[in-house]
Amino acid sequence: MQEITSPNNPRIKLARKLQRRRAREQSGLCLLEGLRLVADALAAGASFDAAFVARRLAEQAEQNPLLAALEKAGVPLLVVDEALLAEISDTVTAQGVIALAHLPAPAIPDNPWFVLVLDGVGDPGNAGTLLRSAAAAGVELVIFGPETVDAFSPKVLRAGMGAHFRTAAQSCETWAAVAASVGEGRSLYVADAQAAIAYDTLDWRQPAALIIGGEAHGPSQMARSVATPIAIPMQGASESLNAAVAGSVILFEAARQRRIG
Repeated sequence: MQEITSPNNPRIKLARKLQRRRAREQSGLCLLEGLRLVADALAAGASFDAAFVARRLAEQAEQNPLLAALEKAGVPLLVVDEALLAEISDTVTAQGVIALAHLPAPAIPDNPWFVLVLDGVGDPGNAGTLLRSAAAAGVELVIFGPETVDAFSPKVLRAGMGAHFRTAAQSCETWAAVAASVGEGRSLYVADAQAAIAYDTLDWRQPAALIIGGEAHGPSQMARSVATPIAIPMQGASESLNAAVAGSVILFEAARQRRIG
């Protein structure tokens, strides 16, 4: 392990910059914070440049399986004090481990069974949760569409819990780019609480794409114009679900149908 004490250390300065999308794109790196997230990413095959470790954890390294696994994988461990760790942390209280990981570059499948499109999803927690659910449901491609939060912002990465390294995530800034990635020959649906068609009456065994809009304004006009609206029937006075919950419900119905054939 190497100890770092200066806030002007090149890796510390780089970690600060990685809070910004442009720096992530230029360096090809992102920040993963927290023992669980770093462990999940490592298990999913993530490649690391280095990991910052709080001194309190480094002093008990023999009792920490994650630090042992990182060392075994050849990841440089950089010991820092709590104040320096807080400078590069995106959370209120730094979680002890912050890793510099290479941005994943999973192969985009030629003809995926299912594509999830995030349409103006600005909340990083919702975006990360949707990606996590998509990976668990076997979705092969998740598109971060126009007006959607960056897929590799620290908050989205935390909510994704390693899903970024298990399924393909692609950013598309225009609807033309979304259309090119979605491709042809599949049904296109958009979740809309006011729709007349129930999500569980559809045949999800065929190639499909699902658009999930942001909570504040729902799906965009473009999404509504190109996709068939579908809804999750509600009981009582409930009007709608959180975007991540609604998307997850539909994704797992599609996975269930595909599993039973």
